[in-house]
Amino acid sequence: MTNCWPSAPKAVELKLPSLATAALIGWEWLQRETDIFATFDVSHYRPKEQPDMVRIIDQKTRAESWIPLFDDDAGVPIYPELMAELDAIKRERIGGLMLCRDWGNRGPWPTWPKPDQPDFTHLSRKVKEVIRAAGLRDELSFTSFRHGGFTEGGDAELTDREMLAQGRHTTVKVLPKYVKRTTRQIISGTKKRRASRTKGRQLSE
Repeated sequence: MTNCWPSAPKAVELKLPSLATAALIGWEWLQRETDIFATFDVSHYRPKEQPDMVRIIDQKTRAESWIPLFDDDAGVPIYPELMAELDAIKRERIGGLMLCRDWGNRGPWPTWPKPDQPDFTHLSRKVKEVIRAAGLRDELSFTSFRHGGFTEGGDAELTDREMLAQGRHTTVKVLPKYVKRTTRQIISGTKKRRASRTKGRQLSE
């Protein structure tokens, strides 16, 4: 796993590996908490009809896209660390949410007081436990990992087009009206981010 979340080893040590995987999803695919824990289904990852892709659904914007998992030119995994973890999960699970609690009957992380309003109170407490155990800043939350991914994209000098493609945003003034998001933009942006990360020695060996 990458060191994008320094407390990932601590999460594993505390027997909460799903949180380490979730943080990596937030970092790599720039997804929100709701999308990762309440929407991301096993069937969305490498389905039979699209074995080299992952389906991303953004509940806030209602946007949906397919993210390529392999470099078209080199044929190698774009997210090797994350894919290794998700492949392992999918081998053990037929369906349902991809990320579940790491104990008991492995139920969903959120609860649903109302059908369309997942509650992440328990998840937030567990994430805070990991953050404090790892000695990180107390103001950090799960959202920090998604923000960290965006920051990495900025540091890697991604273009507005690549940022829009990766983050599935439509808020860079009028650019979304004139730019078509493509899988090539997503691949290009990801390769830039990973190159920047490796250059800064932020990628675990």
